[in-house]
Amino acid sequence: MELGTLSFARRTYSFLLVLVFLLIAGSALSQQNSGEAPQSAAQPASQAAVGTTPSKPDDQKNTPEPTKSAPAPGATEASDSPVLKLGAGDLIEVTVYNVPELTTKARVGNSGDVYLPLIDYVHVSDLTTEEAQSLIQKRLEDGGFVRNPHVTIFVDESASQGVTLLGEVTKPGVYPDLGDHKLYELISMAGGFTQSAARKVSIVRRNQSQPIHLSLPRNLADDLSSNVDIQPGDTIMVPRAPIIYVVGDVGRPSGLLVDNGSLTVLQALALAGGTNKTAKMGGVRIIRKGPTGMTETEVPLKKMLEAKAPDVPLQGDDILFVPVSGGRVLAARTFEAAMSAATAVTIYSVHP
Repeated sequence: MELGTLSFARRTYSFLLVLVFLLIAGSALSQQNSGEAPQSAAQPASQAAVGTTPSKPDDQKNTPEPTKSAPAPGATEASDSPVLKLGAGDLIEVTVYNVPELTTKARVGNSGDVYLPLIDYVHVSDLTTEEAQSLIQKRLEDGGFVRNPHVTIFVDESASQGVTLLGEVTKPGVYPDLGDHKLYELISMAGGFTQSAARKVSIVRRNQSQPIHLSLPRNLADDLSSNVDIQPGDTIMVPRAPIIYVVGDVGRPSGLLVDNGSLTVLQALALAGGTNKTAKMGGVRIIRKGPTGMTETEVPLKKMLEAKAPDVPLQGDDILFVPVSGGRVLAARTFEAAMSAATAVTIYSVHP
């Protein structure tokens, strides 16, 4: 009986030892796992020294980065666009909130002033609409006419903001320029160039003493370097291209319209069909208008054709006259004969 009791006690003691061992081992394993978590989350000192960015947890790796919103498409353009200002000739409508009796439509005078009820003349030239509104509001309040007035200005006609196109365009006139426009766009709005237009354009700009001179290509699409910005109040002048007249005993008496470049005597004669067999080669003249009047210059055409004399350049409005050999035109009447012939020639456009 005692032996059985002792055996039972030993088995119980062994079971308790195993149970205690398992509890101790589980506790140690739990502490080890809990100690490793902070260590892995912490950034190593070597990485902190060189500024390495810690890796994201798995649940954040696939999260998209917030994107920066792009600026509004018109934000840059609006800041770069010129500020429109009032000027002489503008027709404006002025309204005062809750005071319909003060609604006025008036035109800005040449002095830059506009007449308004109660406050008399107000100088609004070179002011923006916002600046003019603030000025009128102040005059109404300082005069004791309206308490806390709210003024609105609407521009019905903006004569001062227009662009004037003069000269050799299909539809010359004044074109509104209430936005950003370039030279080629304004020329297109005017219907393009006429056949006699030169390609040397001048732009007269407000408050600028010297005009802007530009040489445009024959085909505007070939070169955009001269497509400059146009400002309100600009005047664009497109002159007529210079004409060189070749008259007399030539194959095709012509007026050669040179829109860009220049011509020489031999080039002009070639374009006019050359001289006829009856032409007097020793009597060719260049008739030119100078500061002192009309002058005549002899041209050694025969030597020029034999390459014994240099070719002579011609200028705009020159008349190259080739007389008839043995004709009844006397040397003293060369000018009268050339002028008479020049009035009946056909104009041809030449593009050197």
